[in-house]
Amino acid sequence: MSERASFDIGGITCAACVARIEKGLRELEGVRDVSVNFATEKAIVEYDSGATDPARISERVRDLGYEVLRTVRPEAEEDRETGSEDPAEQARLREIRSLRARSVAGPILSTLIFAGTMRQWFPFLGWIPDYWMNYLLLVLTTPVVFWVGGRFYVGAVKAARQGTSDMNTLVAVGVSSAYLYSAAAAFFPSVFARAGHPVHAYFDSAAMIVTFITFGRYLEAAAKRRTTQAVRKLLGLRPKTARAVRDGQEIDISVEDVARDDLIVVRPGERIATDGVVVSGSSDVDESMLTGESAPVGKAAGSPVYGATINLSGSFVFRAERVGSETALAQIIRLVEEAQGSKPPIQRLADRVAAVFVPAVVAIASATFFIWYFIVPDPDFARALLNFISVLIIACPCAMGLATPTAVMVGTGIGAERGILIRGGETLETAYMLTTVVFDKTGTLTRGELRVTDVLTAGGFGRERMLKIAGSVEAVSEHPLAAAVLEKTAAEGVKPSPVETFQARAGMGAEAVLDGKRVVLGNARLMQEEGVRLGVLEAEALRLSGEGKSCIFVAEEKTAAGLFAMLDVPRDSAREAVSTLKRMGLKVAMITGDNRNTARTVAAELGIERVLSEVLPADKAGEIKRLQSEGEIVAMVGDGINDAPALSAARIGIAVGAGTDAAIEAGDITLVRDDLRLVPEAIRLSYMTIRAIRQNLFWAFIYNVVGIPLAAGVLYPVWGVLLDPVYAAAAMALSSVSVVGNSLRLRLMFRGGKKR
Repeated sequence: MSERASFDIGGITCAACVARIEKGLRELEGVRDVSVNFATEKAIVEYDSGATDPARISERVRDLGYEVLRTVRPEAEEDRETGSEDPAEQARLREIRSLRARSVAGPILSTLIFAGTMRQWFPFLGWIPDYWMNYLLLVLTTPVVFWVGGRFYVGAVKAARQGTSDMNTLVAVGVSSAYLYSAAAAFFPSVFARAGHPVHAYFDSAAMIVTFITFGRYLEAAAKRRTTQAVRKLLGLRPKTARAVRDGQEIDISVEDVARDDLIVVRPGERIATDGVVVSGSSDVDESMLTGESAPVGKAAGSPVYGATINLSGSFVFRAERVGSETALAQIIRLVEEAQGSKPPIQRLADRVAAVFVPAVVAIASATFFIWYFIVPDPDFARALLNFISVLIIACPCAMGLATPTAVMVGTGIGAERGILIRGGETLETAYMLTTVVFDKTGTLTRGELRVTDVLTAGGFGRERMLKIAGSVEAVSEHPLAAAVLEKTAAEGVKPSPVETFQARAGMGAEAVLDGKRVVLGNARLMQEEGVRLGVLEAEALRLSGEGKSCIFVAEEKTAAGLFAMLDVPRDSAREAVSTLKRMGLKVAMITGDNRNTARTVAAELGIERVLSEVLPADKAGEIKRLQSEGEIVAMVGDGINDAPALSAARIGIAVGAGTDAAIEAGDITLVRDDLRLVPEAIRLSYMTIRAIRQNLFWAFIYNVVGIPLAAGVLYPVWGVLLDPVYAAAAMALSSVSVVGNSLRLRLMFRGGKKR
């Protein structure tokens, strides 16, 4: 049986770590798929529960030299902690605090080391002999290299134990080379003098390299933490306690102890503990955290309620129906976390490069040293060493590893905050390429509820009398059309009167006695059976039917009184959504089982030219496939339940629903609230996220393509330009921070309304 679990992993420092963990876990028997996210330091593992389990996977991660901070299985939501108790979040905060302390100490010591190295700029230090100054610089540099930069050595040792190398290896080798060379120059200056080399120490280079890279790590860690804020906000919404009714008494219990069918009391101002149905009482509830709508939602007996939403006014009791990982909020959190940990296809190139990057850089750096020390005219050991160090330092692959996951995390986080749940990175990339969006009609483009659009009366009957007949009969009817008639009569201030008898006429309408007179209300067939002459109303009904409207006739004592015409009206957001999609250059179509006239009426009102009408639910998937065979990249927008086959057949299925199980499982993208304007927003978010990923990857690759040759000294023969290792360290730190910063810029861009 296939299962999935996520693991928060400590000690991931670069893209090479990601590749090492993925490779190591894939070698474990029973593991089917692995995705490790550098930005979140999270691994999502799909495995065969009959062959392995989370404990073995965790053990394998530890064998690879990393720490498992937390394991979360979808079926065990109680494994997940929130807030200050979250071990993964605590580990991130500890790392940030540690990096902050080192980022303060490093610059202070490096400034002193720089002053001691460049004494010609500081005359008041000129009285100290060179050999004493070198000893002092060695003392000051040692804590910078081995405490401020200690994490690089720890990471390099872990990699070496696995017979591989990573970014830590590059930094450790480069810094150690400068440090050991300088230490040798301090202790054995005569050896260098006899060999004809000038005695010069590079303690300042070693210290500043570590300081710049550590400070960059600090900025990177702080920025990475910001990219996970969407999930942290969702986790922070969950209440910790609930007031349950046990043995007739109200007691406070932990939310984790709430069981299905428990009765839960909710008082004003409290968060609702879990999902359920109101059994008594009434109130208004703020569901904005789930739907994004600010207007409160009225709740009474029989109304559904959702965990983490806020009770505003009254008190009520509800029965718990979904607890733990079953709740709408838990499903949303799971979907967002899995999406943030996923990889779009565009990431594959970066993964392939990262797998061979570090060994290639070591080879280039070694070749650089060999050329500068043995081949160039007037070879100089110090110059060869500095170029060797510069190549190692500038070639950090961190920016490459951060390019995709940070953008995916920010993009899916923005979506979650706006009520757009994106299933993964592949969905983000595909949504950007869409050419056609197909909407289901009933319940998606329209409300799924008929409304009265026309009221006509026959000669001799007043409008008020006709409305009174209809309202009085429908007041006791259970037919779905009754609500539309009652809504219209109420809007015109007509109150129903009690009827003496009432009888439903299956498939045709109803009859009753009102004020001592027999009245009937129903379709043309009922009127024909009752012998009612419709006269001019019959022609009007034909005209209205041609507009896609349904007609109900009213008669009193076998005399036609009037008719009601009804139509399933479009959602308020439908026209704007269609218009926006067309401005974005997308084709828009509508698919429905309704007849051609009804379908074309609704489509014309919304500005949709292509209509696929009279399509049975089972045939909708076939129509989607036919469009795709014509070369279209199709998104299907439906309610996520009866449209599930069509949603699955489309390249992107967009389910419109209030966070229900069916909606979340059916679509690649789920719109938590019934606002169709979120459809173009989701596509625009995809476009902007993929553009940010491409920008990140471009600059990460270009940075190394330009930086490595520059560090190797290719410009020296022409312009005499060499790259100091200190500047290489600063550039390397800046590259990672700039990639994360560009991803975070998505928030500003999306808020600013950038168009496709």
